[in-house]
Amino acid sequence: MIRAENLTFGYSRKTPVLRDVGFSLEPGGLAVLSGANGSGKSTLLLLLAGLFTPQQGSISVQGRVIPGEEKQVRRRTGLLLQEAELQILGTTVGEDILLGTDPGNPENLRRAEGLASRMGLSPLWDTPVEHLSGGQRRKLCLASVLMGGPRILLYDEPFSGLDYPAVREFRQILRDNAERGVTQVVATHDLEPVLDLAREMLLLDHGELVGQGPPESLLDRAAEHGVRPPCLWQREGSLVEGLW
Repeated sequence: MIRAENLTFGYSRKTPVLRDVGFSLEPGGLAVLSGANGSGKSTLLLLLAGLFTPQQGSISVQGRVIPGEEKQVRRRTGLLLQEAELQILGTTVGEDILLGTDPGNPENLRRAEGLASRMGLSPLWDTPVEHLSGGQRRKLCLASVLMGGPRILLYDEPFSGLDYPAVREFRQILRDNAERGVTQVVATHDLEPVLDLAREMLLLDHGELVGQGPPESLLDRAAEHGVRPPCLWQREGSLVEGLW
């Protein structure tokens, strides 16, 4: 589904943000991409979304290869930015979900209303976006992304700034997407809210991939790379979804 080989990228050629990164992810799973701030997580997501082109190496997404097929990759992926305000362009909830489609098409309207219902946004359909809470804005961004029908979803720090009820709601969204067979990559430095849902973990440190595998295989050395293991793992050496 997703494969990166010898991936190198930098905003300046003298200082690469990612160096010789290589990994593969199976379809339909949820992978956590972790590392301290500045480790290259957001940059890697932008590359996987087809928004940047690597200076060296390649990325394959559902058989489409970067460099060369960035546009086709963008059609297959959806990216949820950490700053929801940068992604919301409509003036109301309904308008934002329908942006980029023909709102007069009954099928588009039906799909948009269905996504609003799935995200708990139906009562807010005509609400100005500036009146939404942080969690509601993040769900609106995801609903708008899902209108494109992506089979791969990339999230940049999706739990940042959310209170406990909003974290629980977003965890349920991740579960629902997994049940629909969507491949998901969650970039975060905070493992607590999501790691128990993950099948795979990628660990970045200063632009280098220092580990990939089941979360349990990496957690004992995560702190060496600036990532705090979940409290339950530190106390009992286990991850239990039911605590949420």
